[in-house]
Amino acid sequence: MERYFNTAGPNKPSLSYTLDPLSRFDLEEILMLIRQTKYFVLHAPRQTGKTSCLLALRDYLNAHDDYIAVYANVEGGQAARNDVGRVIKSTIDTLSRETIKVIGDKDIRSVRDNVQDEGIDAMLSSYLSQLCEALPKPLVLFIDEIDSLVGDSLVSVLRQLRAGYADRPAHFPQSVVLCGVRDVRDYRIHTTSGEIITGGSAFNIKAKSLRLGDFTLDEIRELYGQHTAETGQRFEEECFPFVWQATEGQPWLVNALGNEVTNEMRENRDRSVVITPEMMYRAQERIIYRRDTHIDILIDKLREDRVRRVIEPILTGTDEADDSLMPSDDIQYAVDLGLIKREVGKPRRIANAIYREIIPRGLTWSTQDGLTQQPQWYQNADGSLNMEKMLLDFQQFFRQNADSWIGRFDYAEAGPQLLLQAFLQRVVNGGGYIDREYGLGRRRTDLLIRKPLTDGYGGPVQRVVMELKILRGDLQKTIEKGLRQTSEYMDLCGAVDEGHFIVFDRKGDKSWDDRIWHRTECYNGRDITVWGM
Repeated sequence: MERYFNTAGPNKPSLSYTLDPLSRFDLEEILMLIRQTKYFVLHAPRQTGKTSCLLALRDYLNAHDDYIAVYANVEGGQAARNDVGRVIKSTIDTLSRETIKVIGDKDIRSVRDNVQDEGIDAMLSSYLSQLCEALPKPLVLFIDEIDSLVGDSLVSVLRQLRAGYADRPAHFPQSVVLCGVRDVRDYRIHTTSGEIITGGSAFNIKAKSLRLGDFTLDEIRELYGQHTAETGQRFEEECFPFVWQATEGQPWLVNALGNEVTNEMRENRDRSVVITPEMMYRAQERIIYRRDTHIDILIDKLREDRVRRVIEPILTGTDEADDSLMPSDDIQYAVDLGLIKREVGKPRRIANAIYREIIPRGLTWSTQDGLTQQPQWYQNADGSLNMEKMLLDFQQFFRQNADSWIGRFDYAEAGPQLLLQAFLQRVVNGGGYIDREYGLGRRRTDLLIRKPLTDGYGGPVQRVVMELKILRGDLQKTIEKGLRQTSEYMDLCGAVDEGHFIVFDRKGDKSWDDRIWHRTECYNGRDITVWGM
């Protein structure tokens, strides 16, 4: 039976292409922590393979006969929210069921029955104590989706785990691994009494936090290579750097691109078809446009204030993106969600190219639907885009609608850039591509529009560079700097047909007649059209 690229739930190697889960973290370090009876955290963004890795680690430990390893997903308690009793009993039921699966002895269910009359504040710790005493070997416990619990319920679970810590390993689990999207230290738990408790204080026995990483370029090659080995279908060599740039190894995105291009694109189910970079790009666009669950969750997170505070300065390129001017837990939250990356000595940035596309589109879906522009209005006879006509129309649209449309955006500071991108996306959709770069700290957004002029891969392509900037100082100095930056971006992109620099004047002390203008400037031998809006 042909395997597939998995985009939903834990990997099953018999059904889906799979990298060795135990190779995705430092197994030696984890085994050392378990031997040392440590309690620790494994966290990573959603759909990165955490559950697959935990299940593989459980099976590995059980195969080596030193411990009894039990995996329990406590997400079922989320619906009970602050009903501590329901959550604790649900957690114990899950632990009992999963323990029976591992040891094959249904009599162990009596431990669960023994604690049903105990107080809720001690029921879980009592259950774990009695369970460990009944088992023939030390217990290693993996608790998945721990951060799906909220409020009083989460506090109770964490504190009951902490309460029995001193009795390990004879009377309490040898090691407990908490797994979720975020590190437990970043939890800000709101109790029903109005108290805010940090995860670090409720679970101060944590020895270490480990983060599950993304795929490397070599691992992407290995995963896609499994498809080639089993079906004979090849990927052109240029596909691999494309996938790396698009995803930077985010596991769901890597698998989603593979599935889209080999399975969802019907013409490619013929395994004699060689997969090209152009096919990969079309697969990317289809995934973004379809808004699969992974992408919908991402877009939903953008509405949170603490996420907006981190993402909006990146979209506008403003200096306010300096880490020292922003709550560190907001930044860490965005990192833990997988939305941004923070690297030593570099400004933080959107995590990968697909997310750079998803974020502005996700923030302007309704705006794009409300625009009436049709692509054919702006096409020349050879199929290229008439950028002057398009931008003249956008200038008029911006003059008439800017205040009302930008007011609809949660990200009002980035509103002018987002509105232009929504306008462009509406025109380009189905017949071209927009590549986006956000110049964090450089106060600009760079766009590269690519419009194929023929059907098929490898034909002529119109390439247009656009740089967007909000006016914050002297107009002439802004234009001089913008011309230089636009020219540099044209150099970087290579073989560019046109360059446009758009400056949005939002100061409010000028009439629209003074704001709306355009002219062509020559810079370093290049004609660049400058647009005022």
